[in-house]
Amino acid sequence: MKRPDKAADKAKAAKKSDKAEEVKKMDKNEKWLQWAVELQSIAQAGLFYGKDKFDIERYERIRDIAAEMISCKSDIPKEKVKDLFCCETGYQTPKIDSRAAIFQDDKILLVQENNGTWSLPGGWVDVELSVKENTIKEVKEEAGLDVTADMVIAVQDREKHNLPVYAWKVCKIFVLCSVLGGSFKKNIETVRTQYFGIDELPSLAEEKNNAEQIKMCFDAYYAKDWKTLFD
Repeated sequence: MKRPDKAADKAKAAKKSDKAEEVKKMDKNEKWLQWAVELQSIAQAGLFYGKDKFDIERYERIRDIAAEMISCKSDIPKEKVKDLFCCETGYQTPKIDSRAAIFQDDKILLVQENNGTWSLPGGWVDVELSVKENTIKEVKEEAGLDVTADMVIAVQDREKHNLPVYAWKVCKIFVLCSVLGGSFKKNIETVRTQYFGIDELPSLAEEKNNAEQIKMCFDAYYAKDWKTLFD
């Protein structure tokens, strides 16, 4: 019998996959997407801070219009868009994604995902964890390794570097790590791990990390006095 925590992990991974696959990710130059994101942000703040019942109705309608815009252009049902795009409360801020750069013999560790593409170990930062704690956790879950998180390589605005663009802002944090021990174990998110040289990179999950970002990690690894990059 599967333990409850395993079932919960599987459900969490499935939800994460659904978001990646079902939310339409448009070209960053499409103004309508920028407008929809801004309208949603205004509505979310208004619903959180507003007191007047008539203003609340107006903000609800603005949020509804933003969802309709996304739905119309992406062919995703409006209710699904609202579930993924309009489900938060409070002032809207970017989501945080952490990625671990781990090296061995001048090669970088990548994990192969279920769809065959490769990425740096990482994922959304859990609400109860710091960036450092989350980076360590993700490496353990996806690569089976125990690591220390040693240095922040870069803090990036995702849409300035990765395609396709999401319907929400993402802050990507790349962290240089050192291995303490451990080995790969079968899990629900990745199928294997492998170290690659800069000139032998496999097919990358470019929505998560591209060749430019992998090269940046190599540059940080080789540098004697690396200074954190940030957008």
